[in-house]
Amino acid sequence: MARPVTLFTGQWADMSLETLAEKASSWGYDGLELACWGDHFNVQKALREDDYCKKRKEILAEYDLKVWSISNHLVGQAVCDLIDERHREILPEHVWGDGDAEGVRRRAADEIKDTARAAAKLGVEVVNGFTGSSIWSKMYSFPPNLPGTIDEGYQDFADRWNPVLDVFDEVGVRFGLEVHPTEIAFDISSARRAVDALDGREAFGFNYDPSHFGYQGVDYVQFILEFADRIYHAHMKDVWWTDQPKRAGVFGGHLEFGHEDRCWDFVSIGRGNIDFDRVIRALNRIGYQGPLSIEWEDSGMDREFGAEESCQYVKDIDFSPPSAAFDSAFSDNE
Repeated sequence: MARPVTLFTGQWADMSLETLAEKASSWGYDGLELACWGDHFNVQKALREDDYCKKRKEILAEYDLKVWSISNHLVGQAVCDLIDERHREILPEHVWGDGDAEGVRRRAADEIKDTARAAAKLGVEVVNGFTGSSIWSKMYSFPPNLPGTIDEGYQDFADRWNPVLDVFDEVGVRFGLEVHPTEIAFDISSARRAVDALDGREAFGFNYDPSHFGYQGVDYVQFILEFADRIYHAHMKDVWWTDQPKRAGVFGGHLEFGHEDRCWDFVSIGRGNIDFDRVIRALNRIGYQGPLSIEWEDSGMDREFGAEESCQYVKDIDFSPPSAAFDSAFSDNE
């Protein structure tokens, strides 16, 4: 059976849930991955109002859509980050508060705990998001990192996220980190270190997204195989990159997405360099049966055209694993 194809609503927060649901249904989607910003899913309303989750699902059902996960990337980013004014632009007012950095981090952790509770109330088992990182600025080690600096960063991550993940365990929900630059895990090596920092606890896994690996030179298929038991959700997003010299390299040259001098950029799925046939085969190999959720980003394309095209593309490339070896019939002599 083909996996459901969903649309991540984070890039569509300017639309009401009902407007987006109607459009997504007409484009052929099976469901939505609800972002916890805009009006798509409000964590505190979900906990405070008895019928909030029921009404959210009724809106989806009206357009024959379902929900398998919710995502709270923006708040999750603040749990471990070095807080500055940028965070004020992306956080709810009750999380930002007076802007005191440690207070913001603690309130963000509390909000992610509440996100797990809200997910359970909605009836979904996965919350996707970011973790933030106190050591991302140390990624390029100059001046050279002092002994123990990186270890301290992973310890800070464990200290802040273990209490959060205790709540995930209590309510039967898992957290899927979208491995991504600026997070505690941004490639295979750092993802392994994050898992180890948490002593391998089951509540912590990954929202797989190949677009954040390819342009870095990271083996995006090997990531699936390496963390076969921790792929809790999958984003389908594409990226273009070139091996030809450009004016701005992997770090982006402080240029906006879409700038002609960049050597990589996110593009509508099927129009970049990611080999999605290999991705699907790897997901089949590990037995992943969750949704394939399109996170649509392309600064050079109309988003509604791209969202509809992407839905059909993913449905066309998805296929189930075989029920038997293709040559098994050769031995049937009856």
